[in-house]
Amino acid sequence: MDSRLHGQTDLPVMKPYVLRGHQYDEMFLVRWLGSLPPWSFLVLLALWPAAAFAQSASFGTADAFAALWRWIPFLTFQGFLFNVLISLFAMLIGTTLGAALGLAQVSRNKVTRGISWAITQLFRNSPWLVLLFVVLLAFPFEINIFGLTIPIPAWVKAVIGLSLPVMANISEIVRGAVNSVPSAQWEAAESLSFTRTQTLWQIILPQCFKRMIPPWMNWYAILTMATPLCSLLGVGEIITFSRQAMEAENNHPELLMPFYGYALVLFFAYCYPIARLTIALERRYSVKL
Repeated sequence: MDSRLHGQTDLPVMKPYVLRGHQYDEMFLVRWLGSLPPWSFLVLLALWPAAAFAQSASFGTADAFAALWRWIPFLTFQGFLFNVLISLFAMLIGTTLGAALGLAQVSRNKVTRGISWAITQLFRNSPWLVLLFVVLLAFPFEINIFGLTIPIPAWVKAVIGLSLPVMANISEIVRGAVNSVPSAQWEAAESLSFTRTQTLWQIILPQCFKRMIPPWMNWYAILTMATPLCSLLGVGEIITFSRQAMEAENNHPELLMPFYGYALVLFFAYCYPIARLTIALERRYSVKL
């Protein structure tokens, strides 16, 4: 073989890429990044959200409010209305049990007073969310009575869980209202040969009703604002349905503000008049010195 042909071939050979007379450097990108000043990374961080916003520019704020408008009937009449129903049932149960517990705190029997006081302090100083989880785990999903299976839905457990702290606070309201009546009322009833039961139901409690109404309404407003905690138990209420609606709209970040803002407006529109009425009744029924 001719030595002049050594190292030569007629087959195509891929040669290294030459840029401006320099051979390609595999570490070029790394060295370029390393040569940048520190403040350049701050610029990149600032441009990153802008790039993300540009990618989501197809779904804007107007689209988010349009989606909210489509879901308003569902969120209002099947979501927030259920929050109101939960608060009404919980307040009814809590008021009934709390009134009995509060009267037990003013009993002459030391054992009855001690037990009722312990129950009141236990549920009054317990976190509401913890009570909800305790009720959720303690109560079965269904009960069998004489072969009849009765399911216990999550919203029933939520009502029971919320009624416990309300019960404890209503108990303190009743106890405080009864003890606020001047002792001369008790003495006058005793001088007229009234029994303790007659004195309590015919003289003391009628004077306490007006004093108990403002704090009772205040606790109802607090209870209503606490009903979104039920969403953690899987109860279908406005927060749960809001999340489902946003998932149905592809979970765009622009949906968060309109949907949760609408829930905030609903709660404010419902609870603010109650708060104003509570203040008005408190001024009207306050003791004039």
